[in-house]
Amino acid sequence: MATLPAYRLENLNGEKIASPDAEQALICFIKEDCPTCKEVMPVLEAFFARFGSTIPVHIIGQTSQGNAALAQQFSPTFSILDDSALQVSFAADIETVPTLVLTDAGNEQSSRLVGFVKEEWQALATNLSVQLDVDAPQLDWPALPDWRPGCGSLSVDPANEPRLRAMAEGSPIRARRIDIGSQDDEVEFMFDQGFSDGLPLVPPTPERVLAMLSGTKRDAQEVLGEMAPNMGEVTIEKVAINAVMAGCKPEYLPVVLAAVEAVLTDDYNIHGVMATTMGASPVIVVNGPIRQRIGMNMGLGALGQGNRANATIGRAVRLVVRNVGGARPGETERSTLGNPMKFTMCFAEWEERNPWSPLHVERGFAKEDSVVTVFTMVSGPTLIVDQDSRSASQLAGTLGQGLQAVMGPKAYFATDCLLVVVPEHVDTLMRDSYSKEDLRRRIQEVSARPVRELVADENSATGIKAATAEKMDEASLDQMMTKFRRDEDIHIVVAGSEAGKFSGAFHGWVTGSVGSIPVSRKIEE
Repeated sequence: MATLPAYRLENLNGEKIASPDAEQALICFIKEDCPTCKEVMPVLEAFFARFGSTIPVHIIGQTSQGNAALAQQFSPTFSILDDSALQVSFAADIETVPTLVLTDAGNEQSSRLVGFVKEEWQALATNLSVQLDVDAPQLDWPALPDWRPGCGSLSVDPANEPRLRAMAEGSPIRARRIDIGSQDDEVEFMFDQGFSDGLPLVPPTPERVLAMLSGTKRDAQEVLGEMAPNMGEVTIEKVAINAVMAGCKPEYLPVVLAAVEAVLTDDYNIHGVMATTMGASPVIVVNGPIRQRIGMNMGLGALGQGNRANATIGRAVRLVVRNVGGARPGETERSTLGNPMKFTMCFAEWEERNPWSPLHVERGFAKEDSVVTVFTMVSGPTLIVDQDSRSASQLAGTLGQGLQAVMGPKAYFATDCLLVVVPEHVDTLMRDSYSKEDLRRRIQEVSARPVRELVADENSATGIKAATAEKMDEASLDQMMTKFRRDEDIHIVVAGSEAGKFSGAFHGWVTGSVGSIPVSRKIEE
């Protein structure tokens, strides 16, 4: 038979009792809510009284409270050892309680009795009495039932078995385990520890984290990088833990991982994004086949609530930034007002409704690739309403006028934007076969202003400083200045329902090397 595992367990007095190191030992596994276990308690008491002075007799209980209840009910002279962690029961392959094991030298199991079969227990008592040269236990054997089946061990309960198996097989989980009191509320505990973004979290139990890790083939201890500002080491496992807390499904994990990798790049500059008082936040757009496979929303209400994938993927990324990177409001995160996107903002592009190249193809990926692109935006989505334009030029003009307000009417060459064009507006633009390039040029044309109109004055101190304007000649002041430094700074995607002529705009933060550059990453499925 197999070797019984070594152990060191506490009894009800808090004393640590080590596994037997003897020629023979008698060990029984029980639990309080098992009727058969209660029925054999007097038998175990008799065994301990007769054999306990000659060989170790250990009684191992599977729940702390249950052990105390058994001790109170039966007042045994033996100690009940606490295996509430169930690791000894699992390692000993206990499927049913009670299980009575007789071991010999080296903890090899010489006999194993499962459940209660009177004939087997009586035979063991008789044989052991002969071997030890002691009287047989004083028991009224005829009064005992001939057979009782026992109950399932907690170590094979589906609620416990995955965790125990992972630990026994070398679990991929390496994060510090936090044990809380049995009377503590898990959700309130996570609030108190500062793990939360202000909304309740899903407790990241080992079982849930292991299930989350099944969503990727990558090594759980693979290091993705260091997350500013605390330069915390980001591993696949840590991302999985935060994905659990955010409410993700395992199939979302590859998207979360790709988004986190994008955020970790120097181009994205997550430290600056989270530290700025302007309130910048990641905005995630997903492209490719994975959108349908994980059920992302790209249609009605795509930028709002109601879709688990959209909401939890964005939230998971934000929790990684918070819990691994340490960017927390009031500490290194210094947003003056903040914005709802700091909870989450993630959606999929409706590529099938997009007559142009989808975002990821524009950014150099194949159409069949699944790709995540992370932008930095300070506000949005701001609606741009146009229910009346019937030509592409008119509608693009409205969109250009709406985008003139990005970061302020006089803020030119200051930032980028993400324009989400809804299907009805797409249809209007396509009546005149407008391309994305045509749309960008028209937006720049309509929003362009003479430099002199962008100079700070008595109405507004923002814009080009008066001292700078005074050094310019008339021709320079009359020169037209486009809203965005480059046409490519107008990022365009398609999303939203078939009904409604209300496109949306996200206003960008500081662009370029001094700010944040949008980053795309292919999703490893």
